[in-house]
Amino acid sequence: MSSDADTSLPAPRIQLTPQEWRAKLSPEEYQVLREAGTERAFTGEYTDTETEGVYACRACGAELFRSGEKFHSHCGWPSFFDPAKSDAVILRADNSLGASRVEVLCANCHSHLGHVFEGEGYPTPTDKRYCINSISLRLEPADGSAG
Repeated sequence: MSSDADTSLPAPRIQLTPQEWRAKLSPEEYQVLREAGTERAFTGEYTDTETEGVYACRACGAELFRSGEKFHSHCGWPSFFDPAKSDAVILRADNSLGASRVEVLCANCHSHLGHVFEGEGYPTPTDKRYCINSISLRLEPADGSAG
């Protein structure tokens, strides 16, 4: 990705002021979704969830991932090998914390979801691990699935 990745992002479809986001989200949700924070490993609601359904953005409700793309990576956060729709997320270079990583954002509202890692050797179709904060997601169970 080029260094101007931030300026080349398409505008989010949902644009709220920081005050509007704070009114909509809990302080913990705001810190992760809007300030690119990270929840502690192995503390998230969906880390080991196997319920069938759709994982939506907790900030705006857009569909992001499906349970069929979720796998156990044992990294402490929910892991997916592919977004539900190829345009559901935006990838952006993240050089914070002295590391070169790829940030995953909701394409609809540009909320921070987590990071994607490639080539780690997981037996998945894409060899990618979308490492996503549980607090960034809301599981919408499929009909008949226990929540």
